[in-house]
Amino acid sequence: MKPTEIPAGSGIPGVNMKKFPFSEPSQAAPDYNLAVCILASGSRGNATFVSSGSTSILIDAGLSGIEIERRLKSKGLSPKDLDAILVSHEHTDHIQGVGVLSRRFNLPVYINSKTQGAAFPQIGKVHDVKNFACGSTFLINDLAIHPFSISHDAEDPVGFTLNQNGTTIGIATDLGIVTAMVKEHLKGCGLLILEANHDEDMLINGPYPWSVKQRVKSRTGHLSNAASKQLLNEIQHDRLKHVILAHLSETNNTPQKAVDEVGKALNRNNVQLDVAVQHECSALFRIK
Repeated sequence: MKPTEIPAGSGIPGVNMKKFPFSEPSQAAPDYNLAVCILASGSRGNATFVSSGSTSILIDAGLSGIEIERRLKSKGLSPKDLDAILVSHEHTDHIQGVGVLSRRFNLPVYINSKTQGAAFPQIGKVHDVKNFACGSTFLINDLAIHPFSISHDAEDPVGFTLNQNGTTIGIATDLGIVTAMVKEHLKGCGLLILEANHDEDMLINGPYPWSVKQRVKSRTGHLSNAASKQLLNEIQHDRLKHVILAHLSETNNTPQKAVDEVGKALNRNNVQLDVAVQHECSALFRIK
């Protein structure tokens, strides 16, 4: 299938606007700009649901299609509510369910060309392919999406910011180091999904082979609790309301350690700090 190239700042024709998937039937419009639910986060599968009320997408689909359907249903949602799937990079824990969901529900897959080349031998055929360029904003209906480069051991990995009606969320997981570009794109967000993969002492003293420990700690590995704290300390601002710590290692971290360390950066009482886990969905966060 020949992918469609997405011009910067463009809307994509042929994607139907859908009704608010979790609003009360009597509501004329949702009382939020963006809603976010992390369906799963960790080395065994990652998927995040984002909706403006009229446009709903998945960012990554690293569980089986059946499991993603089950988790959506647990929040009163359905894959039929989705407009698209975005792919951050080609590792299996981010793409396992992409192909089956795209084929089953006729969902376009938004992906950059290098990631497509690495991922599609695993994904197989999809309903439609939309190639975005890293660094160029594009639209899916009323969602403005900006992919930015991150440092990870994949072909062309990206983080995302998503904006609707002046509300911005940022997603930055699977990054070995925090670059100036990452800071620049995350500093204006009202909600952040931020990696806090490992506690440095637990990693060094843990059961992983030394080669794996080196990979996790490398510039193309994963962000530690301490590095996540430092990033948050540098970019927090008055409009930041929610921080969700993500991609925690089940071997080299605990939710409590992540919260205790990263929470030291929060010097404003109005920021809500949460942790996304592997085995269950997060709450559904509505951001105005």
